[in-house]
Amino acid sequence: MKKQEISILNIPFYNTTQAEFIEELHNVAQNGERRFVVTANPEIVMHARTDKEFEGILRQADYIVPDGIGIIMASEKLGKPLKERVTGYDTMIGLLEKPLRCYFLGAKPEVSQGVESKVNEKYPQAIVCGVHHGYFDALESEAIAKEIIAAEPDVIFVALGSPAQEKWILSQMANFSKGIFIGVGGSFDVLTDNVKRAPKIWIKLRLEWVYRLLANPSRWRRFFAIPQFMLVIRKESKRLKKGE
Repeated sequence: MKKQEISILNIPFYNTTQAEFIEELHNVAQNGERRFVVTANPEIVMHARTDKEFEGILRQADYIVPDGIGIIMASEKLGKPLKERVTGYDTMIGLLEKPLRCYFLGAKPEVSQGVESKVNEKYPQAIVCGVHHGYFDALESEAIAKEIIAAEPDVIFVALGSPAQEKWILSQMANFSKGIFIGVGGSFDVLTDNVKRAPKIWIKLRLEWVYRLLANPSRWRRFFAIPQFMLVIRKESKRLKKGE
């Protein structure tokens, strides 16, 4: 059965729930298949509007899921509501709760060093088959990919930030016979308790992005993409209502 997708500013989002998506990926992993997952927020969508090469990379993903409440709000505004937010972090945690072989690529060296012990402590059923920090150049990239292939992971979590993580995945995944490749941004920082995630009440009120901005004001330029995105969505909504 063809998966249901909802287009938001020409980006096709997979319309699923968090629990359903984790279970689907678990089945994919058990079958030894290969998939490319993009966890997209408004910043990624806005980047794709001005960078056609990046948009082309996104379109080669097997799944693009709405990691960002702005995407959910946009789908509602456009009259095509997505079921719910499907985040990279929650997807990662859901897969770590399964007996899968997992490789972790990305983050600062001091963060990546704590990944294996934290996973072993919190998610003993997961098998950490390798960890490598995200500070490497193009020459090292090939050697790292070979190391990952040799580790035979079911899931490769790539935390290089966007668009670097999506570009790396697409450049390397054809060399793999299996594996779920998923870009998870800053999730390793949260996993290792180096960054605190927003309290549930902030998430429920759709204000997690505000919490993150208050916690790290130096990232304000990145969060500026959210109001820009919503402005574009408002214009698109008006255009659709006029039947243009």
